Amino acid sequence: MSKAFLAQVIRDSAQLTGVAANRAATDLMDAIVKELKKNGRFTLPSFGTFIVRKTKARKGLNPRTGEQIKVKAGKTVRFKASPTLKKTV
Repeated sequence: MSKAFLAQVIRDSAQLTGVAANRAATDLMDAIVKELKKNGRFTLPSFGTFIVRKTKARKGLNPRTGEQIKVKAGKTVRFKASPTLKKTV
């Protein structure tokens, strides 16, 4: 799924212009990111939940040289599909 796909669905559903639909898709994605930053999770009922998880620092390998490197701790976003979505797909 891409931003262009979301804009197309919004355009067809709400009978908006392409510019307005693109702006709506951008605003939707920005709102989801803002909510993830604020609360660490975002739920779309009957679709699923996006959850921010912390990752620990670890050792990794440079594939080119085989040299060990340190990978810093960070954050990643996980998605858990709802039971309704799992049944449908």
